[in-house]
Amino acid sequence: MQRFPTMRAALYAAVLFVASVGLASAADSARARLDSFGKGLNAVSADFEQHMTDQNRHGDKTSRGTLALKAPRQFRWDVTAPYKQLIVADGEKVWIYDPDLEQVTVRAQGTEEAHSPLTVLTDLSQLDSQFATSEAGTHDGLAWLRLTSKAKEPEFEYADLGLDATSLQRMRFKDQLGNVTEIRFADWKRNPSLPAGTFKFTPPKGVDVVGDLKPDAEVFPVRE
Repeated sequence: MQRFPTMRAALYAAVLFVASVGLASAADSARARLDSFGKGLNAVSADFEQHMTDQNRHGDKTSRGTLALKAPRQFRWDVTAPYKQLIVADGEKVWIYDPDLEQVTVRAQGTEEAHSPLTVLTDLSQLDSQFATSEAGTHDGLAWLRLTSKAKEPEFEYADLGLDATSLQRMRFKDQLGNVTEIRFADWKRNPSLPAGTFKFTPPKGVDVVGDLKPDAEVFPVRE
C-alpha cells in the first residue's frame, strides 16, 4: 500500500514576501501575531487538514487528523483519514506506525525535527537562530510570515505561516523537489492537559519494527 510522504510534511510541518510589508503595521505584523500566539505556550493541540501536490501541481493528496506539541521536542501527528498513520517524537526517537502495514519505523530524533517550522510554536527562542524571517504581507484574510532555514542542507525551500489575529491558521511549504504542502489548522488548544502517554509509543505485539532501535526481541521483532 503506497503512503503519502506524510512524515516529512508533519515534521517540517509538522509547517512556517517581499513586496507587501507595508500592508501590515509593526504592531499587527505576522511576526507580532506569531510572538503573541507563542507567548507562554508550552503545549498545544489542534486538528489539521493537509494537502500535497507535486512540482507540476498534480496529484492533490489530502489527509486529516490531529496534532499535539510539547516543549521542547515532543510531537504527535495522528492521521485518521483517508488511512491511519501515527508519528510520535518522544525527544529521543521518532516512531512511525502504519497499522494497515503492521509496521513500525523508528530512528533517532535529530536535526530534521529541530528545524521543523512547527517546533517554533512551543519554543519561539529558536526562531531567529534556526530561520531567517520576512514579512509576506496579507492575503486570504491572514498575515503571512516566511521562514527560510539557516541549515546548510535545508529540507525545504521555504515555509509560509498564515496567522489571523489569534492563532496560526495555515502553513504552506515547498520542499527541495518542488512539492508543495499546505496544512490548515483548526480548534487550537493552548497548554491543554494532554493525556499521559501522548508522546510515548510502544510497538504493538506482532508488528515488524524497522530501524535503529534494539528492543527486547521477546517483546517485538526488529528488522534492519
